[in-house]
Amino acid sequence: MELSDNLKPVEALVGTWEGAGVGVYPTIKTFEYREEITFTNIGKPFLHYIQRTWNAEGMPMHTETGYLRIPGNGTAEFILALPTGQTELLEGTLEETEGGFHIELTGKVQNSATAKQVDSTERTFTLDGDRLRSTMGMAAVGVMMENHLTAEYRRQDS
Repeated sequence: MELSDNLKPVEALVGTWEGAGVGVYPTIKTFEYREEITFTNIGKPFLHYIQRTWNAEGMPMHTETGYLRIPGNGTAEFILALPTGQTELLEGTLEETEGGFHIELTGKVQNSATAKQVDSTERTFTLDGDRLRSTMGMAAVGVMMENHLTAEYRRQDS
């Protein structure tokens, strides 16, 4: 399936990536996790995204799904739905680099009535050759913006 022209800067994301990460936050104990993310080209001007994580014992921890949009002019948008009762609308920049790209996003969060309060998020994705790194920061439950997750991935398919 042909990739939309606007997605050419992030074409290398298409596929499945796996790696390890670390989670920290002032209100929780630091933890390690395994993660799988998949970006799928469905023939539209966005990529479909699915993320899943597991703890050290292999028990499921988190999942989320959404869409990565690259409208052009160095901009990026990431729209996510989380089973914890939040949706995120993240907007930011895409900078192409010699080895890939760097995406930096700031998010607005909508919480369901029963969800823990998350006020805002920040996410980054950096592709450098065959290495993909991501970070996720959040302001939540009365804590100002803090780093929450850091992960590094390797491609699992081509």
